[in-house]
Amino acid sequence: MRLCRSALAVAFLGPIAALATPCFAETSAPIPVNSPPALQNSFVDLLALMSGHCKTFKVAGRTFPCKTVAYAHGDKGRVNFAVAVDDPADENHVVSFSGENGKRADDNSYELPIDRMLLNSKDRPRIDGLPVPAEQTSTGICRQTGNFAAKKVTDVTCSATDSEGRKYELLFVSDGTPVSVRRIRQSSPSIQDPFK
Repeated sequence: MRLCRSALAVAFLGPIAALATPCFAETSAPIPVNSPPALQNSFVDLLALMSGHCKTFKVAGRTFPCKTVAYAHGDKGRVNFAVAVDDPADENHVVSFSGENGKRADDNSYELPIDRMLLNSKDRPRIDGLPVPAEQTSTGICRQTGNFAAKKVTDVTCSATDSEGRKYELLFVSDGTPVSVRRIRQSSPSIQDPFK
């Protein structure tokens, strides 16, 4: 679990920039990256680690195993559903579905429009010792069933297509273990919640 948390920490800490192309496990070639303008530096203010397994996790048509999925909310409103890839050759292999303006339809569902994918691997450039993910402009959606206040998430599904036509798919199913929610710093909520 320590390795998994360090891989997720690498995905969320430090400024975000795109300087090179990411590599995926095995013998796959680097994926060319069409990077949007660099994001403003932001800090994660809420981190939720979910226990379970990926029934489906695909990147550009290739299936990958995953270790875990985490939800990270930034203090400027950006949200990431990060997938720690189970890659023995690369402990920093993390793929994140990233977006803003998430909303709740009810107390048990959350929807996040995806506008970019964050691709991280051991081969990425480093800032302050941490690999910096490449950003790929994308469109898509993530849906979460369950809520963090009850520390219960049933599943997370994500689907996105990047500007180069590559598809990313995730179906994560919880094993029933309560979600580990950590508020790192206080910030204003960015979720659109019709129930408040």
